[in-house]
Amino acid sequence: MLVNDTRVLWRLLRGQARSGNHAQRLQAFYAPQASRYDHFRERLLHGRQELIDRLAPAADSRVVELGAGTGRNLLFFGSRLDGFERVELVDLCPALLDQARKRTSGMPNVHVIEGDAARWHPREPVDVVYLSYALTMMPEWQRAIDNAMAMLRPGGTLGVVDFYVSDQRPEKGVVQHAALTRWFWPRWFGHDGVHLDPAHLRYLVEHMPAHQLFEYRAKVPYLPGLKAPYYLFVGRKAG
Repeated sequence: MLVNDTRVLWRLLRGQARSGNHAQRLQAFYAPQASRYDHFRERLLHGRQELIDRLAPAADSRVVELGAGTGRNLLFFGSRLDGFERVELVDLCPALLDQARKRTSGMPNVHVIEGDAARWHPREPVDVVYLSYALTMMPEWQRAIDNAMAMLRPGGTLGVVDFYVSDQRPEKGVVQHAALTRWFWPRWFGHDGVHLDPAHLRYLVEHMPAHQLFEYRAKVPYLPGLKAPYYLFVGRKAG
């Protein structure tokens, strides 16, 4: 485990490239660690099982994951996955998508697509769209949220789990983080192209009034005593 972690940590310490377009930066950053991507992030990316359980898609649902990476999150559906009509995994990084194709090769209802979450659109409206630790990596995050809501059928569900920090003076009912939290975590994650912005959660809440919001903190590997804040959002499209 330590050997694998060391290789991933080295990439994290080096950070994401500053040159090239978004897709090129993702590929340069993740290609050297793609085969070890999931192992390290099992201990970093919390709340994914809870998100999947709260989405609760019906047996014949059409499901889209934007920023799907290696497709690891599909496994949180368990046996429910077999009953979905169609699942589409969308991501910009070829190295991570190669892992997703290997993982889903025996799943005829799962389709792996290289595409931009801010622009790709399914052939017909879907029942569920979710993003797991992906929104903070999307330069056009606002457009990605708009696109996710647009592809949902009326009454469809949007789920997001991601790291975040609060506004200095957040809306009533939202946790207020201390100044040190709001300063430290955006800088720690930002080195690797993960951009914590209170505007993400604010935008979700404003545009999907019918929602559930849960806020947590979780341990981060190799940072003893520190816990990173993350949220879990489940919204329903009107109609």
